[in-house]
Amino acid sequence: MKVRVGLVQLRSDRDVERNLATCRKLAADAASDGAGWILFPENAPFLGADKDKVPIAESLDGPLVGEFASIAKKHGVWVSVAGLPEKCDADPNKTYNTQVLIDPQGVTQAVYRKIHLFDAQVDDHIKYKESDSVAPGDELVTHVMDINGVKLKVGLSICYDLRFPELYRRLRAEGVDVVTVPSAFTLQTGRDHWHPLLRARAIENQVYVLAPDQYGLHFGTRSSYGHTCVYDPWGHMQACAPDRECVVTADVDLGYLASVRQRMPVESHRRL
Repeated sequence: MKVRVGLVQLRSDRDVERNLATCRKLAADAASDGAGWILFPENAPFLGADKDKVPIAESLDGPLVGEFASIAKKHGVWVSVAGLPEKCDADPNKTYNTQVLIDPQGVTQAVYRKIHLFDAQVDDHIKYKESDSVAPGDELVTHVMDINGVKLKVGLSICYDLRFPELYRRLRAEGVDVVTVPSAFTLQTGRDHWHPLLRARAIENQVYVLAPDQYGLHFGTRSSYGHTCVYDPWGHMQACAPDRECVVTADVDLGYLASVRQRMPVESHRRL
């Protein structure tokens, strides 16, 4: 049993209409290649400074989610998109960094709010402090998707979560087949850490890892690494995007997944 997935790589900026137009175009490309699930990177509709998201934050029934619901309905596919600036009722000076999973009827089926916030100095000149304007989530989120008759259990994560293996261990314990890692991974960290971390999460948890990423220069010194990719549960790279806005497709093969887990039943060997 296989499901074709399409991962979109973007170079988003502050121009929401341009970003959404590119999302629509690349979604059509993915659907024409047979994707039953299209995944967009973190900050797909808007990539500016984190504080710039506060004035445009909206609820989950707002127009930004509606745009991606329209894509799902138009092509009859599942859609996931992250980095949506969701209003935070507890603190109007902050947003959530939210991933939504939308079914082919355009209905939101799962909502994940990024747990781990990116507060780091990536080199001598560039510092990020996501927590200044983003509130952390606190819930693990999984969902069973039915994609053209194939049942797929997915666990949701976003970007900086990738550095916290305990999150993925808990998702694996929940029985997920696939994890999503939509990202805007910085150029400085991505060059050294992107592929090793993605591959490790795939191997240690025996899951497919789907990682749509931003790429290129967005504004000022803010650049993303790109290399949108898919890793299988043995740690093989199934697809990787070139340095441009594009879509890559790959197959999630549940038969192969079961074979890997049967040959090396790591989960049943856990003692801690």
